[in-house]
Amino acid sequence: MKRLYKFSTFALLILTLLLAACFSAPADVSTLTLPESKEATYQETGSASQHNNQIEPIRLSDLPTPDEIVVYFLDVGQAAAAFIICDGITMLIDGGGASSSNLIYSFLYRHEIDHLDYIINTHPHEDHVGGLSGALNRVSSVGTVFGSAVEYDTRAFESFLKYLDEHDRNITLPNPGDSFMLGSALVEILAPLRDYDDVNNNSLVLKVTYGEISFLFKGDVERASEIDMVESGLDLSANVLKVSHHGSSTSTTYPFLREVMPEIAIISVGANNQYGHPHDDTLSRLRDADVRVYRTDLQGDIIIRSDGVNLIVETQRNADILTNPTDIDVYEITHTHIGNARTKKFHTLNCNTLPDEQNRVHLESREHAIGDGFDPCGNCNP
Repeated sequence: MKRLYKFSTFALLILTLLLAACFSAPADVSTLTLPESKEATYQETGSASQHNNQIEPIRLSDLPTPDEIVVYFLDVGQAAAAFIICDGITMLIDGGGASSSNLIYSFLYRHEIDHLDYIINTHPHEDHVGGLSGALNRVSSVGTVFGSAVEYDTRAFESFLKYLDEHDRNITLPNPGDSFMLGSALVEILAPLRDYDDVNNNSLVLKVTYGEISFLFKGDVERASEIDMVESGLDLSANVLKVSHHGSSTSTTYPFLREVMPEIAIISVGANNQYGHPHDDTLSRLRDADVRVYRTDLQGDIIIRSDGVNLIVETQRNADILTNPTDIDVYEITHTHIGNARTKKFHTLNCNTLPDEQNRVHLESREHAIGDGFDPCGNCNP
């Protein structure tokens, strides 16, 4: 069953700081909670406050309470990294590429994180392991490190191993079915269910459950691993899906989506990347499944908070843009008015006196229409 969505505007950071003392419980929980149907609600909020034309990051210390889990999907370009904190226990899932090392270091420094209880490297590709060296340089201590491989012949992975050694830590290879507690959140290892020929399908797949809310992290798994998970009978249902492989067409298949049934999908992807990610086929499947899509290339860092029943989504920028538009959506964005070539009148898109198709002129704006010699329709008053 689909969840009820509730949208709100984003409070300015200054207001957040002033009201920090009120965060002993999530705001407006009583109006958002639907305990009988167990349906999640989520609020969608806008960009972080700005000062001197620069976006000020939201401080983690202002957000989590003893009754919340907070998940940061970090904007690391054509790569992936997520940071989770629950009851003061921390976990970093991947670190982006090597070029993101400074970003990861700065993120942890800014939020005064000097210990990571868990580090997860879903697979050893550079765009997932490279930035973990920055994390290991920042923190003074590390708990458990999970990964899908203990050796991989790249400079990025060797650097990761080097800094792990300085912390006297090794990579543990978990098995499907293993689980551990992240504070009061349950983390389950779901996959890989077998050895695959490629590194992507050998990615670790994790499900994080906090109360009635769950998040599914997939690394870069593709169709083969997804089908194996579906056929295994695993409980794949999740409210939030971290889309695998940056929205590649080789993953996020229909059978997998039918099992997960997410309300929200997060795509970590670089702007104008050479791979064409996210792929149109993947976006189409997410539309068909009625999933709300958030994208780091368009919205920057994406932060999700939950009290175990409700979700609050915050984006660094562009909270209200269309991240997964249909052809109709694109048409309505690029053509705001319709002109009549015969009468030289122009109309809104939903005017009930639109001209016949053969007489229509598509106009990008009201100014464009007037500049081209069209007069406003007296019926719809565009």
